[in-house]
Amino acid sequence: MIEAAEKKPLARTEGGRPREGSLWGVVLAGGEGLRLRSLVHQVCGDGRPKQYVPLLESRTLLRQTVDRFFALIPAERMVLVTMRSHAVYLARALGDVRYPRVLAQPEDRGTAAAILLAAHWILARDSTATVIVAPSDHLIVEEALFMGHLAAVARFVQRHPEWITLLGARPTEPETEYGWIEAGPRAGWTTEGPLYRVLRFWEKPSRELAETLYVKGCLWNTFVLVAGVQTLIAAGAECVPQLNDRLGRLSAFFGAEHESWAMRQAYAMAPRASFSRSVLEHCPGALAVSKLPALTWCDLGTPARVIKTLTRLGISPPWFETLPHPA
Repeated sequence: MIEAAEKKPLARTEGGRPREGSLWGVVLAGGEGLRLRSLVHQVCGDGRPKQYVPLLESRTLLRQTVDRFFALIPAERMVLVTMRSHAVYLARALGDVRYPRVLAQPEDRGTAAAILLAAHWILARDSTATVIVAPSDHLIVEEALFMGHLAAVARFVQRHPEWITLLGARPTEPETEYGWIEAGPRAGWTTEGPLYRVLRFWEKPSRELAETLYVKGCLWNTFVLVAGVQTLIAAGAECVPQLNDRLGRLSAFFGAEHESWAMRQAYAMAPRASFSRSVLEHCPGALAVSKLPALTWCDLGTPARVIKTLTRLGISPPWFETLPHPA
């Protein structure tokens, strides 16, 4: 078991260049949000992916996510992974925020491709980087509490980059549409509490199983994770070698004249893979989970969940009153 070390500040940039071992952020914004499309059409009048929609307030979900992570990571160390087809929505979704680096995938090859593409891009600039990966479509009410906990996990991983550490949310009900994490023995400590080894993942369980997991104290998988960049790539090489190899070859083209061409070639024959199912569930290395404090976290995946969450929190954006609400 790895014990806690003295609290240290996160690495910062010096002279405009990342210091080796700096903290980097990867925001995943390539999903199409198909399950929420009916609600998005009522809000926006079109079928844009949900991360480009101001569902909760005047800012889009993507802008909220980027703003949240700017509390830890400057724009020059933020990587936004999206789709080339999303370009029409991107500038409007971010507004006047200073742009992070945008990696526009030519095709959707799943979350494994998105994460490994960003990891290879970061590796070319900082071979000992610590990387935070986060989706762009979550509701987090107590943002300062969440980011303080995440910062503590990041400090742990900066000391122990061989660990892939996930954030697990405390469940409030036996949800069947979320992934669950069953935690095992204690693996280490952060200033915010212990880390636990991951025993097993349960993806979208049945109602009966979800009730069992809820009673056992299992956690909702937020899919927010922290790892050393080389650890991410090693996991990709072990679990999805063909995909990782194709993306790794792009390193020679990053920033060069033929980068777009090389990206198209790499994705043309690349296999599709989920990072959760294809990598994390078969991860050969050290995999841990950190339990978040009691806070409001929600994956805004379906219209029913969005409406239920807004009703419970008393949030009423302009479009909300025009929709039928559940009894």
